Amino acid sequence: MDKFDVVVIGSGPGGYVCAIRCSQLGMKTALIEKYNTLGGTCLNVGCIPSKSLLDSSHHYYDAINHFETHGISIEGNIKVDLQKMISRKQKVVDQTIKGIDFLMNKNKIKVFKGLGSFVDSNTVNINNSSEITQLSFKNAVIATGSKPVSLPFAKIDKKRIISSTEALELKEIPKKLIVIGGGVIGLELGQVYNRLGSEVSVIEYSNTITPFMDSEVSKELIKVFKKQKIKFYLSHKVYNVISEGKNVRVEAEDNQGEKVSFNGDYCLMSVGRKPYTDGLNLNSLDIKLNDKGQIQVNDNLQTNVNNIYAIGDVIKGPMLAHKAEEEGVMVAEIMAKQKPHINYNLIPNVIYTWPEVASVGKTEEQLNAKGIEFKTGQFPMRALGRSRASMDLDGFVKILADKKTDEILGVHIIGARAADLIAEAVTAMEFRASAEDVSRMSHSHPTYSEAIKEAALAATENRALHM
Repeated sequence: MDKFDVVVIGSGPGGYVCAIRCSQLGMKTALIEKYNTLGGTCLNVGCIPSKSLLDSSHHYYDAINHFETHGISIEGNIKVDLQKMISRKQKVVDQTIKGIDFLMNKNKIKVFKGLGSFVDSNTVNINNSSEITQLSFKNAVIATGSKPVSLPFAKIDKKRIISSTEALELKEIPKKLIVIGGGVIGLELGQVYNRLGSEVSVIEYSNTITPFMDSEVSKELIKVFKKQKIKFYLSHKVYNVISEGKNVRVEAEDNQGEKVSFNGDYCLMSVGRKPYTDGLNLNSLDIKLNDKGQIQVNDNLQTNVNNIYAIGDVIKGPMLAHKAEEEGVMVAEIMAKQKPHINYNLIPNVIYTWPEVASVGKTEEQLNAKGIEFKTGQFPMRALGRSRASMDLDGFVKILADKKTDEILGVHIIGARAADLIAEAVTAMEFRASAEDVSRMSHSHPTYSEAIKEAALAATENRALHM
């Protein structure tokens, strides 16, 4: 039986990063992955492929809507080759997988393919259909991620009622795409197919999209999407989804109790994800789960079996790749007797639509609920020279700062390159910067980042210079 200091089960961003850090710290490390490729949901059927399609569809959208304004004429019809677009996406995924394989070899991490399940608190079986391999370990890390949730009355058939996985591999552009759920996945993939010519309808149970975001940002985003001709049906409770040949019918009830139905050729279920712990045999160790199916951990991310840890989507907190990565590093360093920490308040959220949306820290609603007095600075993207040059005029930067101390408590951005801009806010807040601190930093001109400086000025005695 092979013996390891650490066995990591699951090779998504949390798992493979944890394995790398363990190896860097001198631990003999094994990584177990049940699928044929490393990288987990994020790399194979999540973050990376969806961003590839978002970028490709954005090029097409710009060619149709913006090239002429920029003085670029394209003769003849501009056509979409969906299969070529998806093929390019797959090449990006394959390239990234090779990168993970390289990192495993470089860091001398032993990779085992197969389903990992616990025998006891120091032994794991790996079943790869042809044989069972057994490993012993001092410590183990569960990083098995999550899977899409489906509604009890709407089984995903992978043909017409689909999850994000199937939406990344469609053979045709839907004429009418119904999206159930106004969260990140639904909005990103909805925008991809809207750009390519689908009539997209988003049905959301709550009275707003992206309910975890600051409400002003959510309102701005829905306003932009409506300009792009995406239809929204908020406060609608779906109670039935029926696949009928090449047609899908979604039946719902609006906030007045009226029954309404929607017809399309595809229905994308994007109502969330749930922890994936099937096959781990956690019962044999009596590892405790909460009522959401998440593995219970302490502040050191230990389960109730103290040499077994859990990170990422299988535990509490936002299901974000970068959150899982930070937890993977933290666990490795705890096992090495170091004293790392994670400030969960400063893990940013990002939506990769266009305009992009990004936020970190507290929303206005959260501060009000806690009775914290704050001041607000806001600056519109359209007031920037850089935005006018690129024709990316939608959105704004909003900074929330403590009314007494001026410490920045939250930053919310909707606009071009928001996903990159948010890193400045995270950095500032890690060092507990005030709005005045940021307002006195030099920002390159012309850039989108000037909106952060201007919003900080607006929060500092309403001193914005360009509005």
